[in-house]
Amino acid sequence: MSLVVAAIVGLSVPADEATGLKSAVCRILHPLSGAEACSSGDYAGDGSDGGNGDGDGGNGGGGGPGDPFVPNGDPFEPARCLLSQDQTKDTVVIQVVFIKISTSETVKLQQWSDGTVTLERVTETGGGVTASISAGIPGLKDWGGSAKLSGTFLAGSGSGGQWLFNKNKSGDPQADLAANLADAQKFAAYLKQNDGCRYQSGYNPGAAMGACQQDAASKKPDLEPELAPDVDITKTSTEASGSVSFGGKFTGGKGGKFSGELASGTMTEDVVVMRSHSGPNAGKITFIYTFTVKGSAGALGVATGEKMQQVSVTYDAAAYDEEEKNGDPHHPEKLLITTSQEAGEGTGVKVEGGANAGPLPVTIDVGGGGGNTKSQIHTESAELILDNDADSITVEDWLRGNGDPASNPLPSPSDAAEVPDSDASPLERLLHDKGKLSRLDYKANTDWWNASLGIGFGLSAGQVSLGFKLFGIEITHESKGQTITGDPTYATGPKNGGARPWVEWKNCTQTKPIPT
Repeated sequence: MSLVVAAIVGLSVPADEATGLKSAVCRILHPLSGAEACSSGDYAGDGSDGGNGDGDGGNGGGGGPGDPFVPNGDPFEPARCLLSQDQTKDTVVIQVVFIKISTSETVKLQQWSDGTVTLERVTETGGGVTASISAGIPGLKDWGGSAKLSGTFLAGSGSGGQWLFNKNKSGDPQADLAANLADAQKFAAYLKQNDGCRYQSGYNPGAAMGACQQDAASKKPDLEPELAPDVDITKTSTEASGSVSFGGKFTGGKGGKFSGELASGTMTEDVVVMRSHSGPNAGKITFIYTFTVKGSAGALGVATGEKMQQVSVTYDAAAYDEEEKNGDPHHPEKLLITTSQEAGEGTGVKVEGGANAGPLPVTIDVGGGGGNTKSQIHTESAELILDNDADSITVEDWLRGNGDPASNPLPSPSDAAEVPDSDASPLERLLHDKGKLSRLDYKANTDWWNASLGIGFGLSAGQVSLGFKLFGIEITHESKGQTITGDPTYATGPKNGGARPWVEWKNCTQTKPIPT
């Protein structure tokens, strides 16, 4: 199982995907001019595409440009870190012949070391195509043994909001975290019930509807979130996935079949745009570009792996919009590079069974499964506050692929702590000289279940059988909690010889996560 996971996940990101970051970000940041602006002039990329992910860690930043706060007297120490995250994702996929349509909702509850709590909710819809092929296994012919390969490509978009809970300010971050978390949990319960009011029997907007919403409102905390929501979120994504399963037939080789998934892999590209209207980041627009590769293997025991690379770029929203309108170069104010790797194992199974529905080759398939996975996540971040034109231009040139490119298309935060080589790019030197570098480890626990129903049609030709679903519906629920562990560290400023030693991250260890 570990070999299969290594084959899916352990490989480094392909060069054409990684170096495509420049042209992909160019297209992201120029929605008005489109791809043409990225293929000509100073914004020319390398002609390849980039990728996605969802950062499991992060240092939370140290405020916006000009922030006078210098924690513990060291300007290189990030102000806060992510202590804990609880994430729930529900997905419904409907398939009609080769077409898939999906909708999902993701809710994140995050605890931060400065005592604040954030609640985020994003809904996504998408569509794409799917196909599969199966072949008999000669050695198991009498048993009807077979293997099946399947693949799916989906593209989608989404939107959502983020709420910040920070009104409990006693001067003790631990006490504030407990109080803000309680408020966030109450507000999450309110949102859930208020949504349920819309789907009550008959969808009657009359007195019953009003009573339901009033009862939901009574669950709000005394201190409502400061931002409701402060951040507007829009998201686009593409996903390519594949799986291999093994199965056989029963009832004398006629009338039915079963199969179990042995391995699966997914590559996802996400682009998230966040506009802040109030709070500490009011008037800012941030583009978050993420590439994720993940895989799992095992019929009864499950081994999983995931690798994520993410780039976040922040601009002044008004200036960005004006520059975009006039076709002028942009001036980023903040760059955040985050990478993470996750590996785990656990128990779980995903199986499918079916039977013929009549004399025609039509089958009814019912599937399902569930399991639990425990994993370890290692996250690294490098943050740059771009408070002068020279640094801003250096980052913008890197994003656009201008000038001297970085030797690594996405410089590693750990590498930035080492003495730069003689051929280091301007960005790599800037990360070493001024970047806030941090490293975090988390332990994670994931529970999931899946259920599906399908009506299929198939044809056989020798050892190969071609089949497709006429209609199918699949529901998946995943609940993932992660908590900081180990010794959080950050890199101090350059010392004698140029290296940046890693030391205890006190702003991260001063507060302990609260179990939920």
